[in-house]
Amino acid sequence: MQTSLKQTPINTWQLPRSSKPKYIMIIAGETELAETLQLELNLEGYQVIVIHDGLRGLHAVKRISPDLVVISWSPPRLSGLEICNRLRSSGGSEPVILLTQGNNAGDRIAGLQSGANDCISLPFIKEEFIARIHANLVNHHVGQAHASILRCADLQLNRKTREVFRSDRFIQLTAKEFDLLEYMMNHYFQVLTRVQILENVWGYDYLGSSNIIEVYIRYLRQKLEDSRENRLIHTVRNVGYILRETT
Repeated sequence: MQTSLKQTPINTWQLPRSSKPKYIMIIAGETELAETLQLELNLEGYQVIVIHDGLRGLHAVKRISPDLVVISWSPPRLSGLEICNRLRSSGGSEPVILLTQGNNAGDRIAGLQSGANDCISLPFIKEEFIARIHANLVNHHVGQAHASILRCADLQLNRKTREVFRSDRFIQLTAKEFDLLEYMMNHYFQVLTRVQILENVWGYDYLGSSNIIEVYIRYLRQKLEDSRENRLIHTVRNVGYILRETT
């Protein structure tokens, strides 16, 4: 079995190593591929966890919260696309690099749409793979520094102060309205089902009214569109809702 890492003819450059080791999880059924990636990442100073089962890998990401996850296209029991979808639908923000087979643009597009931060086609050059790892870790670190502010069009939400503005207009929300809007802004331009919203905003053990989501969506729309602004929360018939700019 051939390795999926190409070697460059010349030694290019080395990425700087962090003083604090980063933990990377590899979810891949292919033993040789996983071992090769683990070796290269270890040489770069990263701590690496390898899991050969997709479902176990998904649970491990939620339990361990690694700094970055590398997922092959089709681990046993749960595909790479499904792992990405489930991580993002549950609010997971770890950077994910999805490995695709061959130069297939359709697979890369599907990977990005499922929530992957980056897609790399196999086989690839070792230095490029390490550079992508480093870039995604840096971008995630920078993103966390600004994570207290969420923006969508002219809407801005501050997690620290729990304030919401539309342009320069302050919008006063109840605690649950704020939680709902924050969840939707965290998943900007993603279709969210009613089940996803209910589980992540109200909790798995919620036993109240079944139309609670519709009620709070209506509250939010009234407040967000109080000055006749464009609609941001859109209904996706028979599915749920999506937060996006009006086109």
